[in-house]
Amino acid sequence: MAEPQTTTPPTALGVPAPTSPAETISGEQLCALRERSADPLADLTTLYDLSDRLGSAPDLAAALAGVLADGAALVGARRGMLLLTHPCTTLGLGLDHSDLGALETVPAAQVLRPTAGEPTGDRFQEVAVQLGIAASYSLPLDDLGSVVWFYDTPTQPSEREQRLAGLYCASAARQLRREVERDRLRRTADALRRGLLPGALPRAPGMALAARCVPAGLDGAGGCDWYDAISLPEGALALSVGSVTGGGPDSAAAMGRLRAALRAYAVLEGEDPVAVLGDLELLLKSTEAARTATALYAYVEPAARRLSLAGAGQCPPLLVTSFGASFVETSLSAPLGMLSCWEAPGVELRADRGDVLLLYTDGLARRSGSSLHSGQARLRAAASDAPRDVRHDPERFCDYLLESCVGTARPEPGEDDIVLLAARFE
Repeated sequence: MAEPQTTTPPTALGVPAPTSPAETISGEQLCALRERSADPLADLTTLYDLSDRLGSAPDLAAALAGVLADGAALVGARRGMLLLTHPCTTLGLGLDHSDLGALETVPAAQVLRPTAGEPTGDRFQEVAVQLGIAASYSLPLDDLGSVVWFYDTPTQPSEREQRLAGLYCASAARQLRREVERDRLRRTADALRRGLLPGALPRAPGMALAARCVPAGLDGAGGCDWYDAISLPEGALALSVGSVTGGGPDSAAAMGRLRAALRAYAVLEGEDPVAVLGDLELLLKSTEAARTATALYAYVEPAARRLSLAGAGQCPPLLVTSFGASFVETSLSAPLGMLSCWEAPGVELRADRGDVLLLYTDGLARRSGSSLHSGQARLRAAASDAPRDVRHDPERFCDYLLESCVGTARPEPGEDDIVLLAARFE
């Protein structure tokens, strides 16, 4: 069974839900809602307001919380529980985790009986006494699940309240079905993307690697970013980051195909980054003609501390040294698939022991400032100011950059993917 959750969102019409299991909605607030429901036209307005509120929920969790809390205000209840079948979810209002755990031991048929009244069944009566539940009222959410509200005294909603709550739950079920589908698509895209990204980074003598990937929200995603690192013959490494246009599972699949092709080209001609990206562009035009992509590829020789890089519309990487951080200009060319013939200059340089090469996609820069340029400047400043012991550990360095630029080492999904790959020469 899914992990029980508790929620305390504000409800519509100015009636707040409890902010803790001990807090309740005031009688005056419930009376105000009931008075509004005494007029049929007001009933329609109430349903419209609640449905509009539910439609603006940012995700499935918020939509479920809204149904539970707003429904409680409609029927004059202070506590409640929502059970969703797929994905299996239990949500509570005015109940803590132990309360929800106790209720989950009661047979569902007893808790979710479609009539209002006192608890029935030995187990439900036992739990009801323990939690101070004198009555309950349950409604189905079509075939998605059910919602039940609990009363502290023997009571039941009026006929008007029951009718209004029934209409609201019927409308909410249709909206929840769309949210469930969106959530399923998001989970599918996330699972596909994570399955396509490296499960682990290679270990190479003379080099330490770390990476971070924060996928964008499903609706806001404008592309699908990747990072990669593979071992090549003679101790070399191939590092890459990039982005494929578009969002959703199709874009994730295209990203996987492009990344797999880049791996093959890296093995065949990895020491020539311009040739690798040139072949990748030919493949993109042949198989993904409607898409464009950005990419940065680096051929690294850890023992000699030599780097060869080329970029296609990707943000320039940073080379972080004991003297500060500077951009390695590799973004002089257009993205792959945009021009009739892609061309780009290659860049070669040597690093010193302790230097860090940072590859990243533009999502990090855009989340770091009001514009791409200001975000890159902030990223460069953060990398330059990183303490020596932080630069020594690529894992800590990645967390430090995210905290400095985005505000947290574990950012929430935004409008762009965030990808960064740090490689330290030892």
